[in-house]
Amino acid sequence: MSDARTRVNRRLRFVPLAIGAVSLVIGFWTGLERAGLMIPGPSHLGLLHGALMISGFFGTLISLERAVALNRTFAYAAPAVSAVGALALLFEAEQVAAWLFLAAGVILTSATAVIMVRLPTLFTAVLTLAAAAWGVGTLAWILGQSMGYVTGWWLAFLVLTIAGERLELSRLLKPSRGAQALFIASVVLIVAGAARGEFDHDNAPLTALGYLACTAWLLFHDVARRTVYRSGQTRFSAICLLAGYFWLGVTGLYLLVSPPGSAAFAYDAAVHGIAIGFVLSMVFGHALIILPAVTGLAPRYHPAVYGALALLHLSVALRLVSDYFEFIELRAWSGPLTVLAFLAFAGTIIVASTRSGGGSAKNKDARAEPAAES
Repeated sequence: MSDARTRVNRRLRFVPLAIGAVSLVIGFWTGLERAGLMIPGPSHLGLLHGALMISGFFGTLISLERAVALNRTFAYAAPAVSAVGALALLFEAEQVAAWLFLAAGVILTSATAVIMVRLPTLFTAVLTLAAAAWGVGTLAWILGQSMGYVTGWWLAFLVLTIAGERLELSRLLKPSRGAQALFIASVVLIVAGAARGEFDHDNAPLTALGYLACTAWLLFHDVARRTVYRSGQTRFSAICLLAGYFWLGVTGLYLLVSPPGSAAFAYDAAVHGIAIGFVLSMVFGHALIILPAVTGLAPRYHPAVYGALALLHLSVALRLVSDYFEFIELRAWSGPLTVLAFLAFAGTIIVASTRSGGGSAKNKDARAEPAAES
């Protein structure tokens, strides 16, 4: 592929990335409203908060990252369709958005399945299953299933995607058969919990055990255990990963010990423990690696990002503690902390990149290379 065509493709990637970012901003805004804070804005989007965050932002971002990794032209249809679905949500076309998200999930599943056929490994199978979970959850949304049932599948999409990608990198460590069995057990439990619709009930034992098993595998077999002893960006990325694994485990434990009759609080804790504590921590850790690959830009690392990371995890701790003890007013303040953490992270990267002169990834591959394996 010529350099000119590569530059054009990278510029086109900015479109779904920008729309996904808008979904994140509006998702944060509606999250603050749902938490009980009196803020101006489009109140009709409050009920679509979960769809904006999980499908509009995470779905678009994950499908774009997978399209770049798969390096197949048709795979780019997934983030494109998902981005259009996010726009449809913003313009109140909920049914249109749902069908577009379903199409994006089908395309992502198909693209990943093609790779699985060519490279039949456990990690390609899990990534295919993860993409399918997005589609199953979205189809359930279209069919009028409860949001608890839908969310169970959407969270499975997020958790299994990250777990599958970490399994792919763990091949460097050659996990034993026992380790692979633990990983498979975690996947089976998470999928079984989603199929059972456990977030509609007072307890979610299968999902909880699946999260805990996945946490155990990640903590003991992921390469982040080794890269955390390095320095700079590589260490920051590893700390983001390990902190995310911690919240995955805490969420699983929370679901096991949540008090009877507190299903609504347990649901809230699970959604935010996974989406913010686990997934957004991964985004922090991989942003400086993904952005160069996706856009061609080369953002700079600065140690000040640890402050943003601390704020992010403080917001998750506040959310889960407030949910457990049913402190509704205190829980409302976790949202602003999350937003502040994201703004601090983005601002730090922008300032660091501007002061260093910025540039394209082409001339700075060597700088990002040490962090890629984390």
